[in-house]
Amino acid sequence: MNRRTLVNVTLAVIAAAILIAIYLANHSNTVSRSASQAPLLGTAVVGAQAPEFAVSTTHGLFDLAKAKKAVFLEVFATWCPHCQRETAVINALYAKYAGRVDFVAVSGSAVGGDGRSPESQDDVLNFADAFHVRYPIAYDAGLRVAKLYLQGGYPTIVVINEKKIVTYINSGEVSEAALAAQLRKAMR
Repeated sequence: MNRRTLVNVTLAVIAAAILIAIYLANHSNTVSRSASQAPLLGTAVVGAQAPEFAVSTTHGLFDLAKAKKAVFLEVFATWCPHCQRETAVINALYAKYAGRVDFVAVSGSAVGGDGRSPESQDDVLNFADAFHVRYPIAYDAGLRVAKLYLQGGYPTIVVINEKKIVTYINSGEVSEAALAAQLRKAMR
């Protein structure tokens, strides 16, 4: 190996080391979405008993075991554009059904609102503020609710009747009319 080749190889190794160091410095406090997602399929099943959970929300404690009405549950991610758009639909349903249905939205992703950093209580509160959320919303650091209810994507929407039976599960954006029909069925 001649001297010129040796210098070029040495410079290439140094450049690669610098690039790797820059990458690691910029990504050391990030969370990979694919590595941090809750299970794609929670344990909840339509027609079965709803798995119990309790969370502290912006409106106080929500405990499924103590709920006396039908329940509208959303498992969402603060970075999810579908979840962001669905807030308007859920706000409208909450305005119509709040006295007859218990509403709760629970964070279900370890990834924060910026899509890179770990999820925090502040992400959830900022999400609620930015999208004018009127219904109870909760931060679930352990992703317990997502592990029970998430169905392959965000948002996952679940309706539970007053007997605590899951009557509806859907993943993705759903129209107000379709969700209203599911709520009316659950209130019978």
